[in-house]
Amino acid sequence: MKKVVIIGGGTGNFTVLRGLKDYPVNLSAIVSMADDGGSTGILRDELGVLPPGDVRQCLIALSNSSNMMRSLMNYRFENGGLEGHSFGNLLLSALEKVTGSFEKAVEEMGKILFIKGKVIPVTTHQVRLKMLLSNRKLLEGEREVYLSHEIDQGYKSIYLEPFPKANPYAIDEIINADVIVLGPGGLHTSLIPNLLVEGLSVALCASTAKKVFVVNLMNRKGQTTGFKVSNYLEEIVRFIGKDIFDYILVNNEPPPEELIEVYSDEGQIVENDLKDDRIIASPLLGGPKEIPKKDLLKRSLIRHDSKKLAQELIKIVNYL
Repeated sequence: MKKVVIIGGGTGNFTVLRGLKDYPVNLSAIVSMADDGGSTGILRDELGVLPPGDVRQCLIALSNSSNMMRSLMNYRFENGGLEGHSFGNLLLSALEKVTGSFEKAVEEMGKILFIKGKVIPVTTHQVRLKMLLSNRKLLEGEREVYLSHEIDQGYKSIYLEPFPKANPYAIDEIINADVIVLGPGGLHTSLIPNLLVEGLSVALCASTAKKVFVVNLMNRKGQTTGFKVSNYLEEIVRFIGKDIFDYILVNNEPPPEELIEVYSDEGQIVENDLKDDRIIASPLLGGPKEIPKKDLLKRSLIRHDSKKLAQELIKIVNYL
């Protein structure tokens, strides 16, 4: 069975894993540990735990448990002292305290959810994402980076503090992979933070796996304004050290005009400007019917379809 490793964080990892789970592949998710927003940020600050949010999403994506159990893990308390916290984040943080190890907590929660595959934090060190803009303003934490509208004016550096070593298990997964998938996900908040961990880029360059870059559907205004496929590739390659990709997966399906209008305040669709044999252009757009009405946030309106994305990735896996 081919070994497929997904690198990223947040909803991007969730989308890829949810689609690939239905295929006969050995799945591993390597997850960014830079998240510090919302429930995750509060738990990090108050309990000193590693960020559970992105890991929780990956565990749910790989889960073979009941719909009720998956719903429970995603349930967010709406009032009281626990307002804003998801049950899954609380459980994962409690397991970390009980076991004394975040990795052990992830393993135990994986058993509870009967996951197919593995979820591995990219580092087991506490880190904060920081970005120094060209105007000398310092953005501290993933949340500040995510909310910034000044990044497209230029930045001097982006880094993790303190500078962490990679989780050895993450390195092993990369070295032994048959296919490695990077993306989709927030460029500065989900993808690059993984590449800032010591040893990860070296392992990516050393791995003989076929490597796939899944390009985002939409730009983020104030951050990747006007970015085309080549800009995303250049930015990722800058942090890896060289262009390692064998395939670049790009959406070629235009969203409905009404969705583009709703999304216009947030950003524009990413256009492909590369004439490159590595480009795989396919219709990858998810339909709005998949999104519950209560979750109709702008950032969720235009997104990848898990099944379409998985079909294209499996073609690459089966080609090996």
